[in-house]
Amino acid sequence: MSLELLLPVEEMAVAHTALQSDLSLGKKIKLHTKKDGIPDLEGIQLAIVGIPESRGAVDNIGAGKGLDVIRKYLYQMFPGNWHASIADLGNIPAGNETGDSYFLIQEVLGELLEQKITPIIIGGSQDITYANYRAYDRIGKPVNIVSVDNRFDIGEMDPLLNSRNYLHYIVMDKPNNLFNYSNIGFQTFFNSQEEIDLMDKLHFEAYRLGGVTNDITTVEPILRDADIVSLDLGAVRMSDAPANNNAVPNGFYGDQICAIARYAGISRKLSSFGIYEYNSKFDQRQHTAHLIAQTIWYFIEGFNLRIDEYPFSSKENYKKYIVLVDDQTINFYKSDKSERWWMEIDFVHNNLEKSTLIPCTYQDYLTANNQILPERWLKTFRKLN
Repeated sequence: MSLELLLPVEEMAVAHTALQSDLSLGKKIKLHTKKDGIPDLEGIQLAIVGIPESRGAVDNIGAGKGLDVIRKYLYQMFPGNWHASIADLGNIPAGNETGDSYFLIQEVLGELLEQKITPIIIGGSQDITYANYRAYDRIGKPVNIVSVDNRFDIGEMDPLLNSRNYLHYIVMDKPNNLFNYSNIGFQTFFNSQEEIDLMDKLHFEAYRLGGVTNDITTVEPILRDADIVSLDLGAVRMSDAPANNNAVPNGFYGDQICAIARYAGISRKLSSFGIYEYNSKFDQRQHTAHLIAQTIWYFIEGFNLRIDEYPFSSKENYKKYIVLVDDQTINFYKSDKSERWWMEIDFVHNNLEKSTLIPCTYQDYLTANNQILPERWLKTFRKLN
């Protein structure tokens, strides 16, 4: 079993936990310690995994060190009215070569996914997302990735996989299980026009920072449709997350990144969540480590608020709204439980007519009523047909 190769949680973090209240999160989490070994995973739903691999980092060498500080802040927090069982499995050791690390990461995460345990990854450089994606090869189903980042990281097919070209590898490598990629928070001046045009050509979704920050709730349907969420700390403004050599003045505020994490946690489809590019040598007063701990807390909070909705329950229980746009009929569904919206797309696969629901917003419904096809509907329709 690949899990046997995991390194225990750092002694400093374990010792700090012993000083905390019995009601603290650190006392509720099952820890992989040097003394007790890997905890029994029976019934575990969430597993924290540290990955200090950073040889693929571009201009951020040293990312992934100091994970014990993040754990220290996380363990001293108090849980909400949570039901999910959590384990901290410690760290995945770095291999002799980056390829060895990717393989081990893929094996560990794949094993957790097979056990229906959602990994919470603390990186390391963001190219780890590629290994996370490859872990889904075991499951053999299409994968949707959402990246919270100021760049697309599609880069060039350089011989060496890195944090600025990992998406290129995901798109080009076989087997290709990627169905959709969405970027939340890109900043135009960090992405060439060619890359922006390529995103559109591939029918991927990209949401500019300004448009998202005006109404952070617009990201919820995007995250609701994700299997993997990869969060680059470069998406957070330097004043809120300085521990990244690529930090820039503009980006999400700390409370906004926590809200995004909460939406990710709420999504019943999402099965892995990662935060990358933390570099402790730039962390003034451990400011960023504390923010990452809060971001993880909000993800876990969202996870504990999950409810059974489509595709985990029948759409017949929803209110149905039929909208005719030109010659195209779109069925919208509104949940009585959460008041969230979905829209239906008809397509042909192997000469068979099929349909699927994708998450949307009330605004998409209003857009259709104004005789305009919603952008998310169009991109998915083109991809399926």
